[in-house]
Amino acid sequence: MKKLILIFVLCIGFQSVAQSLKWETDFETAKKISSQQNKPILVYFNGSDWCGPCKMLKKDFFETPEFGKRAQRMVLLMVDMPRRIDIITPEQKKKNIEMVKKYNTEGSYPTLVALNEHGHIIGELGGYSFLRETDRHFAFVDSVIKNR
Repeated sequence: MKKLILIFVLCIGFQSVAQSLKWETDFETAKKISSQQNKPILVYFNGSDWCGPCKMLKKDFFETPEFGKRAQRMVLLMVDMPRRIDIITPEQKKKNIEMVKKYNTEGSYPTLVALNEHGHIIGELGGYSFLRETDRHFAFVDSVIKNR
């Protein structure tokens, strides 16, 4: 019974980390927050309804307590490019297409791009392996935070 309770508490803890992350969807808002709080922007280019590696990265990386701690030191910006038309508004899709053209020119998913408050690139990391190793993603985020 104790093991069951422990598993339940851990699951609740992991869910609260994922739910507590504040993902901006508007670039101008993210830049404003970045400038006010002196934090880098972490842009996550995602295909939420079709990209298998994106879904795995979400679970293996973004929904961990380790990322949750690091996320407090960054402004998170989600740029979703779903195939279904009911996930984001046409206006948001238009904004996201512009972000892809400017910052994800290779069009690979998932891609992480770190920006400063002016929108200048500080670093980029593309892809996610089916081996589900997040070491390089944590190293990337750590370097972005450290060099801020």
